[in-house]
Amino acid sequence: MLSRKALSISPSPTLAIDALAKKLKAEGVDVIGFGAGEPDFDTPVHIREAAVRALEEGYTRYTPASGLPELQQAICKKLLADNGLTYTPAQIVVSNGAKHSLTNVFAALLNPGDEVIIPAPFWVSYPEIVRLNDGVPVIVETSRQSRFKVTVDQLAAALTPRTRAIIINSPSNPTGQIYTRDELAAIAGFAVANGLYVISDEIYEKLIYGSEEHVSIAALGREIYHLTVVVNGVSKTYAMTGWRIGYTASSPEIARVMGNVQSHATSNPNAMAQKAAVAALEGPQDCVEAMKKAFAIRRDYMVEQINAIPGLSCVEPAGAFYVFMDVSGTFGRHYRGRLIGSSDEFAALFLENEKVAVVPGTGFGAPDYVRLSYALSLPQIEKGLSRLKNFAGEIR
Repeated sequence: MLSRKALSISPSPTLAIDALAKKLKAEGVDVIGFGAGEPDFDTPVHIREAAVRALEEGYTRYTPASGLPELQQAICKKLLADNGLTYTPAQIVVSNGAKHSLTNVFAALLNPGDEVIIPAPFWVSYPEIVRLNDGVPVIVETSRQSRFKVTVDQLAAALTPRTRAIIINSPSNPTGQIYTRDELAAIAGFAVANGLYVISDEIYEKLIYGSEEHVSIAALGREIYHLTVVVNGVSKTYAMTGWRIGYTASSPEIARVMGNVQSHATSNPNAMAQKAAVAALEGPQDCVEAMKKAFAIRRDYMVEQINAIPGLSCVEPAGAFYVFMDVSGTFGRHYRGRLIGSSDEFAALFLENEKVAVVPGTGFGAPDYVRLSYALSLPQIEKGLSRLKNFAGEIR
């Protein structure tokens, strides 16, 4: 008999869709993959050169389990400069990607039966990581009218004596929406009043468009600072998804527990990748701006095209690189005689007939939607949306 807990964990639908698209491409199928949650750009040259240099200098051995002191210090400088947050290296834990960081967080915070409030739509791994650490995910549904952001009234309705923490993801995967300073201040007040931790996932903070600003909830006062665990990494900002470097910033007590857990689970993150992460944080940032400009052009094109297709619509994302498309207008209708009753069926028919991969919203806690990434080239986006228009045009 295998572990009941492990058997209850479902695989990541985003990784599954991306893997399927790549498999079809390898088989020679002209598939357009909107599933990937990773930039399509190469890792910038100066970052790659730092890793090569580390390799040539023989930097291939263990580092401290919680990360290189040099990288911890670079993260502290980044948090102060970008977010107005003051941390010491002892408060920083560098991990094998932000997903690993989140696993460490809940391993450190949760006892069996502790509840974590997760606003929906949510990143697919949040509930599963909570469950893996013996917690109970409490899903709070948000609406398109609120731009998919949770309110204090909703948090209060979900609060129980077992509530331990709240997850805030801004900019959000999958919706691309951003919490304002006032919205975060209200959530911070609620968390402080109820002694709740806030897990602030800020992995997309550098990918914000227009006049919106990123605010870290930890910067809104000393009390919320001590209750917040900031989660971030280099994967999205610097096109370093495969390098697997994420990090947390928290109170010294929480950081110490997370470091202890990691020391037994994985030891240190990849040594050369840590050196590369130092170069990413401390080196020139023009590469980030160049990627962001490309993303903005793609976003604008996708939003305009999708909202022009009858039966489909989306709210303009303010950050990240995803469009969350409402497909509920197709439910109860037919495509070539086959009934569409869910986003899963919409996505399956779209892939089967037009060879375009999108991620159903079911895994995000939003079954009326599908997620499309715009982390792929504009010609690929144009081809994929042309196929979407053809597909929608045959729905009766």
